[in-house]
Amino acid sequence: MNREGRVYTITFSFIATFVFVLILALLNAATVQKIQENEQLFKVKAIMKAFGIEYDDKQALQTFEKYVKVTTLDGKELYYTLFGTEKLYGIVFGGSGLWSNISGFLAVDENVERIVGIEFISQAETPGLGGRIEEEWFKKQFRSEKLLNGAITLQTGGSGDYDHENGKVDAITGATQTSRALINIINDHLVILRNLLEVRK
Repeated sequence: MNREGRVYTITFSFIATFVFVLILALLNAATVQKIQENEQLFKVKAIMKAFGIEYDDKQALQTFEKYVKVTTLDGKELYYTLFGTEKLYGIVFGGSGLWSNISGFLAVDENVERIVGIEFISQAETPGLGGRIEEEWFKKQFRSEKLLNGAITLQTGGSGDYDHENGKVDAITGATQTSRALINIINDHLVILRNLLEVRK
């Protein structure tokens, strides 16, 4: 076969492409289960962090199974755990940020009067701006935050509001739209949580 001919070039390109696609497909098939396991483990850790449950990395799944329960109501998963004598509840949230979908876990007290904590599962907001929602100083604003009129509100111009009785959190400087989108997502899911707990009664 003429190696400089069109037929040889097309045949060689087809075979090379087929081989590379086959290798990629085999690699994907070999790693997809591990990827799913890692995603599940990341979600489990986020849920426990939001609830305030301490865990060892090597025993994270066992700790989760021991302390966290889940039930399905109206097609949504409601998570709960005992914290001392108080029952805490939580829900996986998701919604549109400025540039991407933001998902995470929201934990509240039994009467949905305070946020216990939030953790993020996935987001692709702008690094250094909206992506800063994952920074500890920002998440810390939500812990033990009292809800006023059943919601939290956003304020601008600060570097972290740690008055947990005023129902307010500071926006991230330069990422007000991402901060506002997140607050809307959380407030929407607070309503969902209340409705689920009403169904559960």
